[in-house]
Amino acid sequence: MEQNVLTAVFLPLALAFIMLGMGLTLSVRDFKNVVLFPKAVILGLANQLVLLPVFGFLLVSLFGLEGTMAVGIMILAACPGGPTSNLITHLAKGDTALSISLTAVSSFVTIVSIPLIVNYSILYFGEEGSVTLPVAETILQITGVTLIPVSIGMFLKRRFPILSRKADRPVRIASAIFFTLIVFAAILKERENLVAFFQLAGPATLSLNVLTLLVGFISAKIFLLPKRQRISISIESGIQNGTLGIMIAATLLNNSAMTIPVAIYSLLMFLTAAIVIFIANKAHKG
Repeated sequence: MEQNVLTAVFLPLALAFIMLGMGLTLSVRDFKNVVLFPKAVILGLANQLVLLPVFGFLLVSLFGLEGTMAVGIMILAACPGGPTSNLITHLAKGDTALSISLTAVSSFVTIVSIPLIVNYSILYFGEEGSVTLPVAETILQITGVTLIPVSIGMFLKRRFPILSRKADRPVRIASAIFFTLIVFAAILKERENLVAFFQLAGPATLSLNVLTLLVGFISAKIFLLPKRQRISISIESGIQNGTLGIMIAATLLNNSAMTIPVAIYSLLMFLTAAIVIFIANKAHKG
């Protein structure tokens, strides 16, 4: 995506709106869950912030990707969680409070970890001549479109609880529409190369999604966490914040090709999420 009104203005505003909507579902109590469920939170964060980038790097190497495709997948791996994972957890009857807590805490940490992981990937995969992320500026920009809107949403929920509850559903619907538009805008921009890019990045992104979903669930089972928390950790480990990833690639790096792995992942994610929701609900009924 070239720098235009879409990437310079609409994309950051859309992401900020989505994060504001997430803030409307948060309260200080959610952060207290870090103390109430330390084992689950530590395991979830380890999966999100450590294993996810490691798996992303290994899969890029395994599938022989390089350049923009490799960096695009590493951008995706650096953006764990998001409002979508919270919604999927809710639909799958997982522990929504734990899911929201993991998303909230990881949102703080990734402000610093994203520029470090992305810049290392740019250097490692040979894209340093075309793009780079200035660390301090990136931290400020990500803060502006994620933490500040989330904080405003939390303030509104605390100050106007009834209005916030009424606004929750319309904001969720609008967020879903914005997310869909962002994904299709990224795909439309590179439509001429879409089939080739899908062949390149599709297997790696799908593998990343499925692998992290499975590892999240298995690791939670190994640590003897209850069923609802296993579901939450699986989804939080395996569902990445595609909107943030596209914004980093399109707006901060101004590289449309890097958005493609994230956009392809976002499409495939709906399929795997539907399967997870179906299996989880069937298990609950059984």
